[in-house]
Amino acid sequence: MDRLLPRPCVAEREPGVFELTPGSAVRGPAALVDAVRLSLAVLDLRPDAAGADAVAAVSVIEDAALGPEAYEIEITAEAVRIVAADRAGAFYAGQTLRQLLPAEAYRAAAVPGTTWTMPRGRIADAPALSWRGAHLDVARNFLPKREVLRMIDLLALHKLNRLHLHLVDDQGWRVESRAYPLLHEVGSHRDRTTTSHYREEPAFDGVPHGGYYTLADLAEISAYAAARAVTVVPEIDVPGHASAILAAYPRFGARPEERHRVLDRWGISPAILSPLPATVDFLTAVFDEVIGALGAVPYFHIGGDECVLDAWAASAEISAYQTELGLAAPADLHAWFLRRLADVLAVRGCRAVVWDEAFVSGMLRQDTVVMPWRGPEVGRRAAAAGHEVVATPVFPLYFDYVEAASPEEPLGIGETITLADVAAFAPVPAEWSDAERARVIGMQFQLWSERIPDGRTLDYRAWPRGCAAAEIAWTGTPAADRFAGRLDAHLARLDAFGVEYRPPTGPRPWQRGGTGWRRHRPGVIDVHEVMRHLYDLTRSADSTRPSL
Repeated sequence: MDRLLPRPCVAEREPGVFELTPGSAVRGPAALVDAVRLSLAVLDLRPDAAGADAVAAVSVIEDAALGPEAYEIEITAEAVRIVAADRAGAFYAGQTLRQLLPAEAYRAAAVPGTTWTMPRGRIADAPALSWRGAHLDVARNFLPKREVLRMIDLLALHKLNRLHLHLVDDQGWRVESRAYPLLHEVGSHRDRTTTSHYREEPAFDGVPHGGYYTLADLAEISAYAAARAVTVVPEIDVPGHASAILAAYPRFGARPEERHRVLDRWGISPAILSPLPATVDFLTAVFDEVIGALGAVPYFHIGGDECVLDAWAASAEISAYQTELGLAAPADLHAWFLRRLADVLAVRGCRAVVWDEAFVSGMLRQDTVVMPWRGPEVGRRAAAAGHEVVATPVFPLYFDYVEAASPEEPLGIGETITLADVAAFAPVPAEWSDAERARVIGMQFQLWSERIPDGRTLDYRAWPRGCAAAEIAWTGTPAADRFAGRLDAHLARLDAFGVEYRPPTGPRPWQRGGTGWRRHRPGVIDVHEVMRHLYDLTRSADSTRPSL
């Protein structure tokens, strides 16, 4: 029990073991039994197979008094007893039992000859933070549906419960639209992709890239996630990052006469949507399609980051609209536009989520969740203003930064964010007031995909740093002193699952950057210098402008 990850609140071991054999009976409320069976799928537990008078190997009891996602486990020589607050708690209890079994419990099928024993004892557990997430950028480099489903599995086994899907950016639009089909017909692909290093002359691979999820795919992803206690948080990032949208429908741009293309390089473009009513109607139709496919959408991310507002200021029509609304500057119009979209979402039962530029602009609905990516100082200001906050700082939660300043690393945006950096992160700063601390509802790590071209690279970037993030998100505190020892045991589970993580000692020979444009170049972008620059920008009235 000393090898559980995340670390539970209470874990007391007793002498002896219990053997949970494949096909054993599990009994209890149907929804909770289903959750336990899903967590322990390799054992093929059978509901009520033992009969009414027999003792089931696993019994599940519902007790809402424990609190959301909480559970208790008692393991004796004869049986396992689970008490769970809800379906999520039962699912997490199953994941904990999975960790108590041999690492073969993480394989897709039972390995013959495995003895499925676990130590006797008692565990009582509940999460400290309600939002425990991962951000997955599928806009810059598209990831097929199979990779999204696999990421959900990996989040679930780490007790992470939010998948933030970044569905649109300058480099691609990634979801079917029946109302505006050119979004996926035109905006979902580009002719080539840059291979240039930072500040080098442009070079391109000449290879077409693209893909999108159908609305049926989104429905499948959402149902798959919900069964595993994961909530999908879609992001349609507006009004900036709009090249792919405007390549399909230039009439929604600040300069309707201008023609755009899906961006084939990284970085930011000046392409920006118009804030006029027709654009709000367009986005409302798209939001409705996404919500209709996903089903219940408690949170919907609308971005608001890194917007160049020059085209708004230069437009007579937009300036006149700004004056009509009684707004003094384009930055105020930016704030009004995001507030208008948040109101649209609220009518549909969704809370808006934004990056911190939208908070600095002002006018947010009070129920809008803020993601302070530019550091804890702006996060504290958002919390002090009454907004719930999800910690997302570049350092140490942007996993597109490499883990070592070495040319052996595959190319990353910059350096370095190590496993130890992540493990030391405190999501709820001790120096904040009690009221400010209470508004930190969670944290998530970010996987921006400019330098994540495929699933193998995704594994390498996400894990084991994601293991440390999961530990912190569950406990609410930096990883404990014995984290390294528990991680060693956990890596054996990831090996069995088939995760191609980055070993703590460095990349394996086939994981190295090799030669050419995919090889990391040390010393170009330092994450601490980036953070200092971002901190300065959060104090600027022109905070919506691109930060890098």
